[in-house]
Amino acid sequence: MIRTLFAALLASAGIAGHAADYDVLIRQGTVYDGTGAPPYVADIAIIDDRVTAIGQLTNRTANVDIDAAGLAVAPGFFNMLSHAHASLLSDGRATSDIMQGITFEVLSETSASPLTTDTAAAYVGKLLEEEGLTLNWRSLGEYLTAVEKSGVAPNFATFVSAATVRMNVLGLDDVEPSTQQLEVMKAQVDQAMKDGALGLTTALIYAPATYAKTEELIALATVAGRHGGIYTAHMRSEANQLSESIDETLRIGREANLPVKIHHLKAAGKPNWQKMDLVLEKINALRAQGVPVTADMYTYVAGATGLDASMPPWVQAGGYDEWAKRLRDPKIRARVKAQMAENSQDWENVGYHAGPEGMLFSSFKNEQLKKYQGMTLAEVSVLRNQDSLDTIIDLVIEDGSRVETVYFLMSEDNLSKQIRQPWIMFGSDAPALTAQGKALHSSPHPRTYGNVARLLGKYVRDEKLISLAEAIRRLTLLPAQTLNISERGRLAPGYFADIAIFDANTIADNATFSAPHQYATGMVNVLVNGVLVLRNGQHTGATPGRAVHGPGWLGYKEASVNE
Repeated sequence: MIRTLFAALLASAGIAGHAADYDVLIRQGTVYDGTGAPPYVADIAIIDDRVTAIGQLTNRTANVDIDAAGLAVAPGFFNMLSHAHASLLSDGRATSDIMQGITFEVLSETSASPLTTDTAAAYVGKLLEEEGLTLNWRSLGEYLTAVEKSGVAPNFATFVSAATVRMNVLGLDDVEPSTQQLEVMKAQVDQAMKDGALGLTTALIYAPATYAKTEELIALATVAGRHGGIYTAHMRSEANQLSESIDETLRIGREANLPVKIHHLKAAGKPNWQKMDLVLEKINALRAQGVPVTADMYTYVAGATGLDASMPPWVQAGGYDEWAKRLRDPKIRARVKAQMAENSQDWENVGYHAGPEGMLFSSFKNEQLKKYQGMTLAEVSVLRNQDSLDTIIDLVIEDGSRVETVYFLMSEDNLSKQIRQPWIMFGSDAPALTAQGKALHSSPHPRTYGNVARLLGKYVRDEKLISLAEAIRRLTLLPAQTLNISERGRLAPGYFADIAIFDANTIADNATFSAPHQYATGMVNVLVNGVLVLRNGQHTGATPGRAVHGPGWLGYKEASVNE
């Protein structure tokens, strides 16, 4: 297409000449093809949106000529846990990820579709209004179309959330579905898979997802599995019940007959750190037996979520308004405080494991509370002359939100062990932002801007935990294979031209907890579907990203029949 347009421009200008051999030619880069094989120096030629040749193409010409001598050339990277569901709509440039070579956003843990009229108004619509966006979809297919039409730099795909379909049918209460209601939920998952979902996802420490019993999840995952999808989850516990939660996840995969992937694998809280050795041992033993289980992680010892993760799920039933109403009741408040102070075995008390000094507030909606951004719970409690538990409760009430919070929970030693596992992939667990305007009003986790760059700089180049070729395999071909996505994740003729070109000697994350809005450095050029979205370290503003559909997509089947 690029070559055709260029020729047409020459013709319209009355200029005679020969068309170039290729649209884009990347010359003499050190090619890491995504398979984990040793790198080699070669030229890469692109026509339209595909790689068309790799080799020594010295005498060939191109409309766009890129000198990659001394640079690493790799397939574009996958963000295996992206929360760019809304940020792609509000600013499709996705600069924080493009600057790290990420060309594919995997939207998971939650999903912004399918929706009913009620849930669209009561839940997703409110979230989008905060971003100044209009909700103009109901089905998962309509969501994919809406995002693509809005113009985005990276490619993207989405899972369907078990919590979303539960909310559509059961609302936000702690109830079990009837047989008939479960059939309606299964039908919604079935249609979402036909619309292009990658599989089923959920986040089991949050209401209303946490109310789902294992059997409910097996029933929904079975539907996804029939369409070739996978099951991926923020497990019910990453702390006290870590081993039991892994067993539940594996049971869902086994009984639903589909692969499973664990989101942001971790052992949270110092008393649980020693459990990671047993977890890795268990997963490696199962994989040796052929059990299809993988995981992703982020490259930091702190996670990020809301203050809801510091309160028992029962108080949150019915949504935020009911939650806040209960917290205002002195008797309920006292009961909640008592449970927040305990190392619960029944629910994931993230605040207990982090402690007041290990909880850092990252975002408030209430302008009067923004002065606390970047401060710890311990510091804010002193300023407010309050007990830390009272501070948590009052901030949730005063802010009208769950209050975005960073929790310091993990150990560097475990991070290193996980990175060495050949089945571990990487996800930011964050939106994709551009550091300007409204985005600067919050203080996000630095993983938003540096998760992949930190892997390639700190853990690969500096600490040499794994080779660069292996890291690239885990950022490219392994994700594509795990998600059943064809023709991406590898540099080979016929594959889509999603390409990251970077300086392996300088790539680095720069975002910190005190100054998070800092782009990674070292990425030089990035192409998505053959189009430069990053050139010489600067975003071009191009938005060639596309919706990528899962293996059950009905549109694919219809196209195959027509062919």
